[in-house]
Amino acid sequence: MPKLKTNKSAAKRFKKTGTGKLKRMKAYKSHILTKKSAKRKRNLRKAAITDATNVKNMKKILPYL
Repeated sequence: MPKLKTNKSAAKRFKKTGTGKLKRMKAYKSHILTKKSAKRKRNLRKAAITDATNVKNMKKILPYL
């Protein structure tokens, strides 16, 4: 069985929590911020948990996480 390669772009974007879930940052916070409300920008700062429907694929591209 050959060694598995980690998808490096995914490894930089996802971290594992203590319970084994995948944590990620939210999108839409990089530019065109003037038209977004302060409340919306504040909520985009917070981390989110990866949806359960994507976990199987994420485990495949992050085998050693």
